Amino acid sequence: MTIDFSKVPSPCFVLDEHLLENNLKLIASVQKRAGVDIILAFKGFAMWGVFPLVKKYISSTTASSLNEARLANEVFGAPAHTYAPVYTKKDFPDIIESSSHITFNSLTQFERFSPMIKESGSSISIGLRVNPEYSEVETELYNPCAPGSRLGVMAEQLPEQLPGEIEGLHFHTLCESKSFDLEKTLQAFEQKFGKFFSQIKWVNMGGGHLMTHLDYDVEHLISVLKSFRERTGLEVILEPGSAFAWETGYLVSTVQDIVENKGIKTAMLDVSFAAHMPDCLEMPYKPRILDSYYEPVEGKPTYRMGGNSCLSGDYVGFWSFDRELKVGDKVIFEDMIHYTMVKTTFFNGVEHPSIGVWKDQSGFKLLREFTFEDYKDKLS
Repeated sequence: MTIDFSKVPSPCFVLDEHLLENNLKLIASVQKRAGVDIILAFKGFAMWGVFPLVKKYISSTTASSLNEARLANEVFGAPAHTYAPVYTKKDFPDIIESSSHITFNSLTQFERFSPMIKESGSSISIGLRVNPEYSEVETELYNPCAPGSRLGVMAEQLPEQLPGEIEGLHFHTLCESKSFDLEKTLQAFEQKFGKFFSQIKWVNMGGGHLMTHLDYDVEHLISVLKSFRERTGLEVILEPGSAFAWETGYLVSTVQDIVENKGIKTAMLDVSFAAHMPDCLEMPYKPRILDSYYEPVEGKPTYRMGGNSCLSGDYVGFWSFDRELKVGDKVIFEDMIHYTMVKTTFFNGVEHPSIGVWKDQSGFKLLREFTFEDYKDKLS
């Protein structure tokens, strides 16, 4: 059943529950066939209103902060695999309470905080993030292996014998990548860190495994993972974010005005790229719009999309349409659930999109509306 967007308010993020479940089924299949643990990264998708569905297919999540760890423990219902670039003395006791695994970004952080884990009497499994110094990611903003990276320990910085408390190594070098990128990364990882495999129990291969993409070679991924497990004997953990919510929903917006300058027509919307779709400006990338031409078509009405904040660069473009846009028309951005809701802000105090879900049997259900109080309470 397709979504009836006339039933969806604007602005609003709307997730198609059926599409999410299709992704979950595929991920659960990979997990079972490859013999690995695949856990949900909240930094990519943290829509807790659908956790009951997610929990039918996976049992754990990964957190990058105390707030995410609490979301895992208190709302998802299972302690988190936690990794953060830095921990603070103030937060760490609560992170211990909400975590099953804690990975450190440096040996100095490990030395500072691991005694607190021991003193707590917790059975938390401790890991260390490492830098294989290899990544296929081209956008430097998203490349954790760029020269001078602050993320992970390089092999040359490690002693021959790891501290006895460290049970796992963690790397994260992918970003919406293919299984062949993982295969090449593993070659670099094993070359630099293979000598430590006899000293550990698990390897966390991070996120960026876009296994739910239409063109992703799932069979190759499974063979790569099984091969690694068989030759190392190590437990393998993957923590994708995008893969869970890939192509599962939309951001519904409405044209509020059409402005023209030097022959460029901009459709002014009730959403903001800066506040509600920041990856479009950071990556940058141009999202698809339902019932539009992704590239301008000569002779057809063509528009740039403009956000409703006062940032001059709050726009992306161009798209063509079969007819002229007018005030009141809905503009529906596709694939706007992963790495979108989790990065929204209240910049300019512009209206924050609501959050809802479309269910095949019952239609649209509104999960959350945002008010002035939400904006005010974020400030002081």
